[in-house]
Amino acid sequence: MPNRTTPLTPARPSDAGPRSSRTALLGGPAPILLAAVLWGTTGTAGSLAPAGAPAAAIGSAGLALGGTLLFLSSRGARSLPAACTGRERWLLVLGALAVAGYPVTFYPAVARTGVAVATVIALGSAPVFAGLLTWLTGRSRPTARWTAATAAAVLGCALLVLGPELTGATTPMDLTGVALAACGGLSYAVYSLIGGTLITRGHSSDAVMGVLFGAAGLLVLPLLASVDMRWITTTRGAAVAGHLALFTVCLAYRLFGHGLRRTSASAATSLTLAEPAVAAVLSVTVLDERLPAVSWTGLTVLVLSLALLAFPTGRHTP
Repeated sequence: MPNRTTPLTPARPSDAGPRSSRTALLGGPAPILLAAVLWGTTGTAGSLAPAGAPAAAIGSAGLALGGTLLFLSSRGARSLPAACTGRERWLLVLGALAVAGYPVTFYPAVARTGVAVATVIALGSAPVFAGLLTWLTGRSRPTARWTAATAAAVLGCALLVLGPELTGATTPMDLTGVALAACGGLSYAVYSLIGGTLITRGHSSDAVMGVLFGAAGLLVLPLLASVDMRWITTTRGAAVAGHLALFTVCLAYRLFGHGLRRTSASAATSLTLAEPAVAAVLSVTVLDERLPAVSWTGLTVLVLSLALLAFPTGRHTP
């Protein structure tokens, strides 16, 4: 028999109450929101990289280093492929390709459209893709609560990130960049759904995340070999890469995997819309940037929407 962790079972109705609600929050949404906080530091960290460091190389270096560390430090990661069925192994391969596809599509999108537009399209489309994929694969149908909260969160995210551009000069939209950003959102939705599927089948969340990101780290090595990586040998470059690897990949995705044990992929991708909120706050407090009133309005809408998604009710989110 494959060596699997004990499958999770839903709480009994008699367990409902303040204690079970608090346990459900800490066991699912809270780790995902904390992961989103860590991901929100990515933009600030990347802006502190040495001048001339390619954006795609910064993200891929963090993935390669963090993915390797996550794999080596995850109990059961080495034995997971042997414990999987043939179909589950194919899911691992597809999930690793999706993980590797995110930096390959998102960072070029940033170069073409700018951070604001790329972030809104990638993070805003991810929960939509996740909800559609969950529905198309027959796992569940989106609830009215999830649909309303996610739509409001996407709107809040758009107002927050695009606020400065909405109140200033506009630039022509790069359709290739838009398509790449949407592909980044699809990649994120796919590996979230695959990770959630494998975890709910009883596999260890640490092992699943370790294998997905360890394999993805190997897949991006050819990209790193094709660009100038001298920036990473500097003190600042090493510090940036180390932060991305340790906190935004290794720790964040361990928390994300833990949260997926009690939170569906579609709800999880909606909760991670907290990332641009954190990034906006850091841009103001650390980088001394200014946000217009429309951005603060978007931040308020986003926080309220995430609260609606995070606090559990008696019904499962999709």
